[in-house]
Amino acid sequence: MNNNSDSYDTYKGKKVLITGHTGFKGSWLSAWLTELGAQVIGYSLEPPTKPSMFEAISLQDKVTHIIGDVRDEEHLLAVFSKYQPEFVFHLAAQPIVRLSYKDPKLTYETNVMGTVNVLEAIRKTKSVRVAVVITSDKCYENKEWIYGYRETDPMGGYDPYSSSKGCAELVVSAYRRSFFNPGRYNEHKVALSSARAGNVIGGGDWGQDRLVPDCIRALSESKVIKIRNPNAVRPWQYVLEPLSGYLLLGAKMYQDGDKFVGAWNFGPPDSDIIRVEEIVKRIISYWGNGRYKIAASSKNPHEAKLLKLDCSKAHSLLNWNSVYNINGTLKETAEWYSRYYNGIRGRELYEFTVKQIREYMKRDSHFLYKNTGEDI
Repeated sequence: MNNNSDSYDTYKGKKVLITGHTGFKGSWLSAWLTELGAQVIGYSLEPPTKPSMFEAISLQDKVTHIIGDVRDEEHLLAVFSKYQPEFVFHLAAQPIVRLSYKDPKLTYETNVMGTVNVLEAIRKTKSVRVAVVITSDKCYENKEWIYGYRETDPMGGYDPYSSSKGCAELVVSAYRRSFFNPGRYNEHKVALSSARAGNVIGGGDWGQDRLVPDCIRALSESKVIKIRNPNAVRPWQYVLEPLSGYLLLGAKMYQDGDKFVGAWNFGPPDSDIIRVEEIVKRIISYWGNGRYKIAASSKNPHEAKLLKLDCSKAHSLLNWNSVYNINGTLKETAEWYSRYYNGIRGRELYEFTVKQIREYMKRDSHFLYKNTGEDI
């Protein structure tokens, strides 16, 4: 990350509102920003899983914790009005593909109209200077080709979840053009971007129908891991990789206004785009024991078998790059879960989480300026 410490220092003393702070990525981002000296205001539903990272590390003691639904425009606007944030990271979402088949209406209400409500709150709150809306790599019209999707490729989506994320991207684009146009930045003073990431792996995720959490649940209970789509290929990355991209992007937008607005991909290198079955084998290796079996079924809903991102824009314009390879990612993930299942909770687990964040930051700066060749 170019000018790494300067970018991180941007958040010290700033008010940062995070929607979805009780979720997996939201919890990691909240912890990171807290350690950077930001005043974090979290707006979210109750933690979406039991257990949850948010509760496991007692994050409610570190941030301003507000229970709210992004579909509730009145409540959301009242929170913006009360706290007057300077930065907004919008992560609140219905994030599960399979659930979107069961409840498409909830998915669209949350992911599309929830985004509209956040953007309306930003439009009506004069303190906001930077807004980053987090969507998904699944926002693209996936043709399952071997090339990575660029930020200028068409939006789409086979399933309701993917479609809702494509819709959210179109909403962000329309608001940026209509209300936060870069050409009129000196009038509105708001920099608005969207960010798209690949499949994120890290400690503290207990989401349903997600590969790593499903594996960890089975391993912690000495059960056989069941794999639905062993040959599916995904852009796997450590949770801190895209978060570092969001933070860097937000800092650049704060420092340079309209120069960095737009859509951004944050994904892993091609070497970490591997098959589901291979991921499971490596998780078992880092856990120390376990078994798996293929449990494919014709009743499974459609899920893409191949999806890649082209991150040339972030590499070139932000000087952003991944730090951990897939082995380092799975090692860090297994270590976090191992501590949790060995009974470590609360302050001690929060401190270990911060330790992983700090280790990432050290390697972030180091690996961009000098590659030692160490296998991480």
